[in-house]
Amino acid sequence: MRGQILGVDTRAGEGQIAGEDGRRYAFRPEDWAHRGEPAIGLQVDFEPENSRALSIFPVPGAQPVATQMYPAAPREPTTSKNKIVAALLAFFLGVLGVHRFYLGRTGSGIVMLVLTVTVIGTLITVPWSWVDTIRYLVMSDRDFARRFGND
Repeated sequence: MRGQILGVDTRAGEGQIAGEDGRRYAFRPEDWAHRGEPAIGLQVDFEPENSRALSIFPVPGAQPVATQMYPAAPREPTTSKNKIVAALLAFFLGVLGVHRFYLGRTGSGIVMLVLTVTVIGTLITVPWSWVDTIRYLVMSDRDFARRFGND
């Protein structure tokens, strides 16, 4: 009989097959008669015995349709920027906005650079760069990549 694998417990190797007769059949690792692993959505040929599937083989040329049933998980954000480098730049050269240029925030980098020319502007950019330093250090790598991973 032909059927489709509905699910597989990868730890135990047990799973379920939906037969073409509309019934479900359970299987264990010893029932899988083919080299390789059973995959969700794979079309298989098997011998039914009560509610059990025996001698399970994949249908030749069949590919798992699991990718059609379940969309791919979203990718994790990545960035080539390093949050430690950004924090060090913010701490040592922050009043000039160098860390902002490094992270691709050119607009706010220019604002910090222009503000630093005046004494009052420097009073603004010093705490601004300290806040940025602390923020980069406490931010998780994932959040940092999500926020500054535009490259």
